[in-house]
Amino acid sequence: MNTINDEQDLIISEFGVFDDWTDRYAALIEAGSALPVFDAAYRTQNNLIEGCQSRVWLQADFEGGLIRFRGESDSVIVKGIMALLIRVLSHRSPEEILSADLYFIESIGLRDHLSPTRSNGLLSMLRQMRLYAMAFASLK
Repeated sequence: MNTINDEQDLIISEFGVFDDWTDRYAALIEAGSALPVFDAAYRTQNNLIEGCQSRVWLQADFEGGLIRFRGESDSVIVKGIMALLIRVLSHRSPEEILSADLYFIESIGLRDHLSPTRSNGLLSMLRQMRLYAMAFASLK
C-alpha cells in the first residue's frame, strides 16, 4: 500500500495533466462518483459533518489498528473532495493521520478554487477525520 505522501503525489500528478479548472472539477466529480455506495444506515445525525453547506456524512471504523473512512455528500464537488480525502487517509493508523501534512490540497490548487463555503466544508471534513483519529488513538 502506498504511503500517505505517495498517494498525495499520485493525486498531484493526476490533476497536473489538466490545463484548466473545468477539467479538474470534472475529475473531482468522477472521483466522487467512484466512491462505494454509502450504506443508508450510516446516514445518521451523528455522521453528519457540521460546518458544511451541503450535507456530508462520514463513517469511520477502526479495524486492525487502521481507520477505514466512508463518505457521502449531496453535492458532487464535495463528494469528490471527500473521495480524495478518503483516498489519502483511509486504511491508515491514527498516528499516520494525525501526523500527515496534506500538501496535495494546496499543490493542486484546490483551496484557491473553492468557494468560501466549500473551503469551510473541506476544513470541517478534515477536522472530523482527525477527530476520529484522535479518538481511535486513545483506544490503543
